[in-house]
Amino acid sequence: MTATKNPPALLLRVLLLLTFIANPAAAQDRGTLTPQPRPPLANPDDPSTPAKELFGRKAVPAKLATRAIGFYANGCLAGASALPINGKTWQVMRLSRNRNWGHPAMVSYLEKLAEKAPSVGWRGLLVGDMAQPRGGPMITGHASHQVGLDADIWLTPMPARELAPIEREEMSATQMVRQDRLDIDPSVWTPAHVNIIRTAAEDPAIERIFVNAAIKKALCRAAGPNRAWLSKVRPMYGHDYHFHVRMVCPQGSDECRPQEPPPGGDGCGKEMDFWFTDAVLHPKPPKVPPKPRPPLTMANLPAACMQVLKAP
Repeated sequence: MTATKNPPALLLRVLLLLTFIANPAAAQDRGTLTPQPRPPLANPDDPSTPAKELFGRKAVPAKLATRAIGFYANGCLAGASALPINGKTWQVMRLSRNRNWGHPAMVSYLEKLAEKAPSVGWRGLLVGDMAQPRGGPMITGHASHQVGLDADIWLTPMPARELAPIEREEMSATQMVRQDRLDIDPSVWTPAHVNIIRTAAEDPAIERIFVNAAIKKALCRAAGPNRAWLSKVRPMYGHDYHFHVRMVCPQGSDECRPQEPPPGGDGCGKEMDFWFTDAVLHPKPPKVPPKPRPPLTMANLPAACMQVLKAP
């Protein structure tokens, strides 16, 4: 059944869009050179304490065997590894967030993708948010990125120099979408954008890549005859400045819950129409504002996440 014949589904998607409008370009929010630790919680053992407040206060990974636990938007990460903040062909952005952590498989994937980047015309990667040191819900910015298998890559290539600390906190990635939201901005879109997203998607370890629908449209036009990789590239709100890579559950992470495989085909047909409807491009607030969803608590997460939270 299509979204137009399913009002609840359409309403849900519009509400999701309104959330992004209320919090525009969260990935581009500035950081700080002097991050301050969050104040201690008055009663961290209260079962009603939001899990994001607990995981957001953990500055180092859990000293446990490495495993991704739960689903991308409901889980945690044991034994995380950090992507080094500098590599020959990558640099990590927004260091003050301390979100350059991931499952070792994700760290290895990003390093390999960065190594390939110059061969496809992309100087190197600017890497945004990955996960917190122990994964889990984040206080700001994301619903997913909880199990160390998601990462944001800016749609701005790495410059030919090391960025200064203040640049890493304050510079913005490039807005790739035209002002009318119907297509990419041709003044900034290049064949290298197609090449780096294609290269990222062709790795069999990648399950999904999320981009703005206008970017998906541009990829559909430019893909050529080899289109199998396009099925992994899915339109999603809020991805105007970066693309989001999501890995499959790695071997050894039996508690990791996979996502359903993407639909067949290249995703470039009528299924794209919804993203360019008036309801999406010019959303109207609902007459009755929905009640905000309560934040996840530890009781909502897999039981093993308590061990990850409490571990040294």
